[in-house]
Amino acid sequence: MTDTIPFDRSHPGHYGCCITLSPLVRRVVANNPGPMTFTGTVTHLIGRGEVTVLDPGPDDPDHISALLDATAGERITRILITHTHRDHIDAVEALRAFTGAEVAGCSPDPASANGGYRPDLILSDGDMIGGRDWTLEAVATPGHAPNHLCFALRDENALFSGDHVMAWSTTVVIPPAGSMRDYRASLLRLLSRPERVYYPAHGPSLADGPDFVHLLLAHRERREAQILEALSGDAASAEDLVLQLYSGLGPDLRGAAALSVLAHLEELHQRGLVRQSPDGDGVRYMLA
Repeated sequence: MTDTIPFDRSHPGHYGCCITLSPLVRRVVANNPGPMTFTGTVTHLIGRGEVTVLDPGPDDPDHISALLDATAGERITRILITHTHRDHIDAVEALRAFTGAEVAGCSPDPASANGGYRPDLILSDGDMIGGRDWTLEAVATPGHAPNHLCFALRDENALFSGDHVMAWSTTVVIPPAGSMRDYRASLLRLLSRPERVYYPAHGPSLADGPDFVHLLLAHRERREAQILEALSGDAASAEDLVLQLYSGLGPDLRGAAALSVLAHLEELHQRGLVRQSPDGDGVRYMLA
């Protein structure tokens, strides 16, 4: 398949540098690059004087020092979390120890250990939180993770999109915690919102987030159609389908691709369009 999504794989900034994105938003990129994190976790700093740190990232002393340096002369009053994957939360306790900041954000995921995440304040869909001259609205966007929240910066018509919408890649959805059905519903939900600029937790920002969301939804529809066409012959596993559908994909990304294909298969199974056919090597799928 030739993907029509115009991914932006530019580096969002030198490690340790604080980059101003708007009057209220700055970012610092953590040095934890990888196949799933791209160039690393993007930590956003929201507000001036009294600062909220969104997704503090890995427990890396250099990254934590960079956050403290970036806010020198200011006070970090809150640490905010989109979801509890380790590349977002491992620095929480170290940063809380340095600053005494309140930890707020998503609920812990009951299906995982959450890396010791212990929020002082759990936010739900529609909850408001803010600083002296700005307000964030929590927007529930399950799919990539069941507890994923985006945060709408109402004062600047912008959205912190976490791992739900990213400019550099499609979002991996890993069953059973990840749900393709929820992910697609969460994408559709964003289209009803007014925010234009998106600030993801990996990679560069998006100047027109809703336009990109349309492309992501179309991509998922194409992938679903390809899977159904591939299953019109013999039964296949998710791994079999990756080899058929992802031409030229590097070996280091095949595992993630297989998980996303599995998420599609699980959704199709829920809708009664495919059925499972267990064999000695695992589960294979065929048309219902």
